[in-house]
Amino acid sequence: MAQREAGAEQARTEPRPAAVTFVTTEHFTLQGARSSTIAEATGRATMFLGAVSGGLVALGLIATAAGVSTAFYAFALILLPALALLGLVTFNRALQSGVEDFDYASRIAQLRGYYFHYAPELVDYLRSVPPAERLRLQGIGGSRWQKFFTAAAMVGLVTAILAGSTVGLLTAIVSDHLLVAAITAGVLVATAVFAALIHFQHSSWQQAAARGLTDERAETNEPGTDSGPAR
Repeated sequence: MAQREAGAEQARTEPRPAAVTFVTTEHFTLQGARSSTIAEATGRATMFLGAVSGGLVALGLIATAAGVSTAFYAFALILLPALALLGLVTFNRALQSGVEDFDYASRIAQLRGYYFHYAPELVDYLRSVPPAERLRLQGIGGSRWQKFFTAAAMVGLVTAILAGSTVGLLTAIVSDHLLVAAITAGVLVATAVFAALIHFQHSSWQQAAARGLTDERAETNEPGTDSGPAR
């Protein structure tokens, strides 16, 4: 009985080589997946901004060639809503990539806990931080203003401006080119759209964090298994 307990204690303190190989491979794979999500979000945002730049240049050429006439309004009312729709799609995918990156970073933080649990001598060579701070070490989280610094927030801001410009242009047509009415309507719509997108982003991040916490507790408290390394 004593030998069995000693063997179990040794298994907990000295993981099998296969487990170490799996953990290091998983860490490398997760880091590569994080790079892929960041590259995708950056690429989609770049394509969106390129489309907006090209569309606005085309709109300026129409205004130069035909003046602010019926052709200009028709072209603008087709172009601006199309760009705003493209912005919504890009925002949604950039946000999904951000949530995926958050999940990968959370799993990497758990693996770092595994390293420090089974190899405490690494503390002197690797930066050891409390579990609550491990995500911030990887650039996740931060101040309350962090939600405005994401790629999705940047795309959302441009999308909100496009939506406000569309409504402002429509208001100008309906109100017989009343500038105050057009600017007021455009600013209100742009502000409302940006606030809604930021709120949606914040809710998505909260759901991802809650889901990750639930999964971590489920893994830690799974019946019939050891509580595992510190997370």
